[in-house]
Amino acid sequence: MTTPSTVPAANARRRGILLALTGAMLWGGSCVAGQYVLQDCAFPTEWLVGVRLLISGLLLLVIDGICYRRDLFALFREKRDAIEILAFAIFGMLAVQYTYFAAIKYSNAATGTVLQYLMPIVIVFYTALTTRKPPRPLELVCVLLAVAGTFLIVTHGNLSVLVISPAALLWGLLSALAGAFYTVQPKRLIRKWRPTLITGWGMFLGGLLFLPVSHPLVFTGVWNTTSALLFAYIILFGTVIAFVCYLGSLQYLQPGETGILGSAEPLAAILLSVSILHIAFGLFDLLGTIFILTAVYILARRK
Repeated sequence: MTTPSTVPAANARRRGILLALTGAMLWGGSCVAGQYVLQDCAFPTEWLVGVRLLISGLLLLVIDGICYRRDLFALFREKRDAIEILAFAIFGMLAVQYTYFAAIKYSNAATGTVLQYLMPIVIVFYTALTTRKPPRPLELVCVLLAVAGTFLIVTHGNLSVLVISPAALLWGLLSALAGAFYTVQPKRLIRKWRPTLITGWGMFLGGLLFLPVSHPLVFTGVWNTTSALLFAYIILFGTVIAFVCYLGSLQYLQPGETGILGSAEPLAAILLSVSILHIAFGLFDLLGTIFILTAVYILARRK
């Protein structure tokens, strides 16, 4: 079996890039599939999020158990670890999934994904508050780019008009906040344990705690061959395989490089939304997206 240390450097880098891009493209496809089942098949957001978390979390735990052959419940033996994984499950994994799909439901896959990519800007302000140091000049430039990009997407340059609904804007901004928590909070746990274990438990516990709201056995949408295949894609390719690809890329690339390549996710969501779902994506939307992704690129390069 080939390990990262035995793969030639050039091949390892190509493999890492391919894995990162594959994960990002699969996530982008999941956004579009989510928009279709939420808007065209009337899937309840709560049901989709709850079932996705339960099944995906369980599959990741199974993968972790097979690959590492370690006790999956050892995480809960220390009180601090147990409290932190519960916080991650509720305020990280569950929150980011629900707010993200809610933003897509009230707008579209492209807009919801781009708004979630304001997450690094939230992290910049969080870091400044916790370290009591003001953002660096380049970080402030990124903040201004992100704000300008959001302004263009939301208003198309007209201060008197919102071109997306207030609900879409609210859920999109909340998804950026939840995404920031999801990114920052579990770092200690991931270093101590394993990414698959932490993400698997985060998803599964989030789904369990969401059961009173999600009611997985009560379904009110349109269930047919298309919606069933798209739902399966969201679970298997858009969640489990995408996450495994992302983790795999980290074996060969620096986190900052992987973060930059992750920008393929909103690009994939935009291209698929326009070509398959025929959503309107005009000049202001394009400029706003470029501004936000430029800010993400600059911040990722500095990691």
